[in-house]
Order: sequence, then C-alpha cells, then structure tokens
Amino acid sequence: MDSEHHIYINCKKPCLFSIWQAMDHLHEHASPQALVLVVVLFLVAVHFATSTSRAEMLLRKLPSPRLKLPIIGHLHLVGSLPHVSLRELARKHGPDVMLLRLGAVPTLIVSSPSAAKAILRTHDHLFASRPPSSAGEILFSGSTNVANAPYGDYWREIRKIVTTHLLTTNKIRSNLASREQEVRLVLAELRKAAAAGTAVDLSELLSSFAHHVEIQTVLGRLPREAGWSRQFHELLEGNSKILGGFNLDDCFPSLTRLDMVSAKVAKHKKRWDNLLDDLIDRHARNPVEEDDDKDFIDVLLSVQVQQEYSLTRDNIKSVLMFY
Repeated sequence: MDSEHHIYINCKKPCLFSIWQAMDHLHEHASPQALVLVVVLFLVAVHFATSTSRAEMLLRKLPSPRLKLPIIGHLHLVGSLPHVSLRELARKHGPDVMLLRLGAVPTLIVSSPSAAKAILRTHDHLFASRPPSSAGEILFSGSTNVANAPYGDYWREIRKIVTTHLLTTNKIRSNLASREQEVRLVLAELRKAAAAGTAVDLSELLSSFAHHVEIQTVLGRLPREAGWSRQFHELLEGNSKILGGFNLDDCFPSLTRLDMVSAKVAKHKKRWDNLLDDLIDRHARNPVEEDDDKDFIDVLLSVQVQQEYSLTRDNIKSVLMFY
C-alpha cells in the first residue's frame, strides 16, 4: 500500500454508508491483494461478533442471580461449601437450570431430575466432554487419560483398551488375593485402634484402602516393601488436591498465559514421570508371559507392542495416573 489507512468499525451499530465510503477509498488507493485481505478480515470480524452476540442472547434467556459483579461474576455467591451454596441459589433462581458466571466462564447449574435426564441421557453426546482444565492438560499430557479426554475417536479407543484389557472379569478375579490382603490390613488397623481406645478417621482409612487396592492392581508383581505403593498413594493424593481444589485458571482461562498454576502442576507431573518411567522400564526389562500374572503395566505394554492401538508412553502414563 502507498500510504497507511486505519479503519475503525463499531460492531454494535455499523454504519453501512461509512463502510462503503471506506471501501471506495481503499479501492482507489490500495492494491487488489490488500483490498481482498481487508474484506476477508472484515467478514471474519463480523462473523465472530454476530456469533458471540447470538450465544450471549441465548445465555441471557436463562435464569440467573442478579448480583453479578464485574470481573468475578457470581463467584462471591459461592461459599466454602459449594454444593450448599448452589442448592440455595437454585431454590431462588432456577428450579431446573440456572446460569452462573464463575469469573469469565458461563456455567450451567442443573438441579431437577428432568433437566438432568435431558443432559445426561437425551443430549449426552453434547455434554460428554469435561470442561478444559489447564492443570489437567499439564498433568495428563494434554488430557489423554480416560476421565479427561474429550469425547471422540481417541476417547473411544482408550476406553476400549481399559474395558477390554484392564477391567475384564478374568483380570478382576486374578486380583482377588491382593484385595483380600488390603481388607485384612484395614481390619487390623481397626482392631489396633479399638484395643487402644482411639478414634479412627474412616474417611481417611477407606480412601487409603481404595487407593491401595488400585495401586496393587497397577503394581501387582512389585513388592510392597519397595515403597512404590507409598509413592503412588502420595501422588494420587496430590492429583486430588490439584484437580479437586480451586484453580484460578479455570475461572479465568486467559490467566493460563501467566503460568500462575502451571509451575506447581509441572513439578507434580515431573514426580509422576520419574516414578512411572522407572516402573515401565522395569516391566519392559522383565516381561511376563502368563496373562494371569500380568498387572496393568504389563497389559498396557503388551497392547502397545501388538500395535492394535496407537498407544504412546505418555498415553500409558496418563491411564495409570487415573487409577
């Protein structure tokens, strides 16, 4: 272009006359390539402006609390017990569905059985994917595990691997001895506490029991005394704190560029990588032939060798981190 030309378009009330005047001016002074570029950019801007306004108009039709503040939206209405806060808000503003603005993220709250049925059954395919999470993206190598992968071909493939190779009847039956051992250890803890007359935190005890059952399924042929189980348990607890806690990035996705959460999650992910790489390498060096003797790592490695699925090492680690 021979000279610079700046066009400012007010998308709220565009003046067609002014736009056409600007186009005529460009036609006289700009090259054809520059003119085509300006037209394309203008059409893209109009498309996004109108599509955003349509979505916003649909959202405005939903019942929503009026006490919405700038920037944080309705976050101030959610207390330390979110389920209680949501219940009270739903009673006032939406017996079926209610819209909350949690920071920059519009969030639909579903309360009634009929609305839940519409989402979980009638329109299940539209709501099957979990919302994107910056912590989950880092922790699970791009959300490649069963729980966080978006609904699609990859999710169907990884789910098929889990259901047909890991959670088969024979595989579950083969782990019966380890489950019985974990039950005996829990009962021993209860007897010890009863004899001493001390209180027992059943939530902690049963959570630990569930984790150790899962861990023994993954690490079945590795000795408990080596400390693998303890490390696995600590890292699973870390997953729960990271994914179950409040992450500012989830309410303000634009903050992901500031790395406010990623450094902490990346450090936790590094601990997972060190542990799982070591475990996978040990299993790869000492493969087992009998299916009944294989733990989850053995099974996933055999699936990878058979090349029936495009399973990478990161995929294997993401699957193991879910359990």
